[in-house]
Amino acid sequence: MEDEYLAEPFRIKMVENLKITDRKYREEAIKKGHYNLFCIDAEDVYIDLLTDSGTSAMSDSQWAGIMMGNQAYAGSRNYKHFEDVLRGIFGYRHILPTHQGRASENLLFSSIVKKGNVVPANSHFDTTRANVESNGGIALNLVIEEAYDTEKILPFKGNMDLEKLKECIKKEGKNIPLILMTVTNNAGGGQPVSMENLKAVSKIARENKIPFFIDACRYAENSYFIKMREKGYENKTPLEIAREMFALADGCTFSAKKDGLVNIGGALAFNDDALLEIVREKLILIEGFTSYGGLACRDLEAVAIGVMEALQEDYLKNRIGQTQYLGDKLKEGGVPMVLPFGGHAIYVDAKKFLPNIPQSQFPAQALGCELYCEAGVRGVEIGTATFGKTENGKAVYPKLELLRLAIPRRAYTNRHMDVVARALINIYKRRDKLKGLKMTYEAKSLRHFTAKYEKL
Repeated sequence: MEDEYLAEPFRIKMVENLKITDRKYREEAIKKGHYNLFCIDAEDVYIDLLTDSGTSAMSDSQWAGIMMGNQAYAGSRNYKHFEDVLRGIFGYRHILPTHQGRASENLLFSSIVKKGNVVPANSHFDTTRANVESNGGIALNLVIEEAYDTEKILPFKGNMDLEKLKECIKKEGKNIPLILMTVTNNAGGGQPVSMENLKAVSKIARENKIPFFIDACRYAENSYFIKMREKGYENKTPLEIAREMFALADGCTFSAKKDGLVNIGGALAFNDDALLEIVREKLILIEGFTSYGGLACRDLEAVAIGVMEALQEDYLKNRIGQTQYLGDKLKEGGVPMVLPFGGHAIYVDAKKFLPNIPQSQFPAQALGCELYCEAGVRGVEIGTATFGKTENGKAVYPKLELLRLAIPRRAYTNRHMDVVARALINIYKRRDKLKGLKMTYEAKSLRHFTAKYEKL
């Protein structure tokens, strides 16, 4: 069909009623949650853009697969299906199920990262960084410098800076246990990585005999961006592109809660037989046997079906198109954002939105709280609370101060996106009246999940 006649490549068969609240109710709710959006009840949220992880709508085929769950501690047919499908995409010999991506990271990094090791990546996201650091490693971000210019238009702003990577290897040498590439680059605005850059990083890794892993949470979206933006891939399918990407690496961590279209699930996949011996022992100890990995077997079936649905071109066009739709609406209202728009989320540039609030007063968090009070829309801070730290008694602030609006897959209509856009544009018109926040409690690791704030 011609594009002008196409809308969503699905129809709605079931709905979930949403609770409607007023501003006074929401102001009380956010105050009760100490101005932390993680600490308010989901039922008090109208449009939940906190995360696209585990919040998407599953298809009728996935729900049917769940009903066919063959629950067995060992050797379930659902595991066999899961293993076959993921091996068909990733291409690696060993496919180990986990309950989600951070479990895969934990298994991998606790097995190969030692104290003082340096792990270079384009950008580490929060749990990735925490898993590296909890094992004594140093999580080093080597994304291209243009990624920090939110207004710069480049097709692949998630790319690794190759010269910085070479310098890191020259300096650290055998102190690097692996090189990691996140696709798409979540911390940098959901920006994709080019095949050309993946090939170059792979070549550098192999020349220096350093394992190369992909953080594959949004690999299907990255594959679609390559198809749309990179010469030579116009006529390839997202599946063909994904297979080419993974063939460049030695393994991957995978949260199926994103491009697996499920509520729970993940995998650690790789080729190294020696690593298997180490990881398998840890998996059995902390997750479960190797044929279920902390999941019910019905969930393995849902993943096996979902990963193939996520590679369908019509689905990807619609999914990334909805993000574009929201971004275009906000752009019309003058809202400053990371450009070009990412695949799974819109990232509002809180520094430019609220220039009157310094990073020490958590402008992205303050903006997220105001958006919730304004319209019941919940986003998440990707800035000082998430990536800020203290070194030698001094605060170190991240280069980017963002409010992420992560869109669950197949869950909301564009009318919901209109509400989000109207609310943010209205806040932008009175942005000079917003005040910052003071953090009154923080945990030692991943502080943004449980932090407490008070209004200034």
